[in-house]
Amino acid sequence: MPPVRRRTPLRPPDPPREPRDGPWVAAAPLVRAAQAGDALALGDLLDLLTPYVTRLCTPIAQRDAPDAVQEALIAVFRGIGGLDDPLALYGWVRTVAVREAVRVAGRAARETPVEHVEGLPAAAGPELAGDVRDVLRRMTPEHRAVLVLRELEGLDEKAAGEVLNVSRGTVKSRLHRARNSFRKAWTR
Repeated sequence: MPPVRRRTPLRPPDPPREPRDGPWVAAAPLVRAAQAGDALALGDLLDLLTPYVTRLCTPIAQRDAPDAVQEALIAVFRGIGGLDDPLALYGWVRTVAVREAVRVAGRAARETPVEHVEGLPAAAGPELAGDVRDVLRRMTPEHRAVLVLRELEGLDEKAAGEVLNVSRGTVKSRLHRARNSFRKAWTR
């Protein structure tokens, strides 16, 4: 009789880990000092976080990015006292910034449906970044957010869902629709 092979259940992949080196580790003492009420540490933390928050908010909130950045930084500093692990700063700030960018962009209601995009410049050429911004501007904030989290931040569907506070299935459907919308607008 052949030996019986036992199947081991597939183990789910480990959750994405937050960076444990670089500026985020260096920020841990600033977070602790800011939590203790040190105004200089708050200023230094603002200097560290502003470029990152701006990079996240700009493609999502587009023209309203400065408002989204400001709202996100206000939310970060209001909530910094509740952050238990200073090394979790990166993920927490990402979540706050993306949610604020989606909220601000939705409130502005300035987007144009992708179906109405006409006369986009050719994909090749020095205007490529402007072309991409133009196509993104015409998408909903929710679609821009999911594209930013997947394509710029490299998050999987589960992690993106946690940031956006939606299910994994919702992330997958938004991502599918966003990519299709982007392709349609880009090829016109």
